[in-house]
Amino acid sequence: MSNDQPTSGQPPEDDPFSKKPDGSQPPPSSGSPYGSAPPPPPPYDPGPYGGGQFGGTDPLAGMPPLAEPGKRILARLIDFLIISIPLYLISLPWGGAVEVSDNNNDDNVSDVFAQTYSGHQLLWSLIALAVYVAYDTYFTHKDGRTLGKRLLKLRVAMLNDGRVPDTGSAFLRAVVLWLPALLCCPCLWWLINIVLMFTDKPYKQGLQDKAAKTVVVVTN
Repeated sequence: MSNDQPTSGQPPEDDPFSKKPDGSQPPPSSGSPYGSAPPPPPPYDPGPYGGGQFGGTDPLAGMPPLAEPGKRILARLIDFLIISIPLYLISLPWGGAVEVSDNNNDDNVSDVFAQTYSGHQLLWSLIALAVYVAYDTYFTHKDGRTLGKRLLKLRVAMLNDGRVPDTGSAFLRAVVLWLPALLCCPCLWWLINIVLMFTDKPYKQGLQDKAAKTVVVVTN
């Protein structure tokens, strides 16, 4: 097998959040015992995340540490309040975004579901879905940071190279996060994602991260 290595060139700096070299391999010197060829790379160090467990390269090498789940949950709560409070206030002239029924008979589940998603409640749920998806898509594609993540110094990064997600990845991530949460099964959906953030190995990915191939990392 040839020991030729690709020439060392710096990646374009069009994305300030792209992976940074970890500096683990020193530059070749003229007095190398290997002659004109550069020395072989050092043994692979899997790092704190164990990304080399299958013999490959750790995708997180050169990226900041993964974000703690508690901070991610708090950042998401901040984003939720930033959007939901203005939406609710805007909906008040039309009766509010949430309908309150005076029917105390909760035995019929189908009736409860029909009341929950009847009339303007469904309309406001769809409006909220569009706003949340647009909010997440815009800020995630802009620099990987929603307002909540910016306050807590977190950001979304592509798993393969650490760059800011493109529009397609940011949109997919937002849809997977908010569509079930607002139209289908909010409590179950949030529970699944919170559990995954604490238990998923090695990247602490929620379902939205797995769909878009992203991770959430700490930033300065």
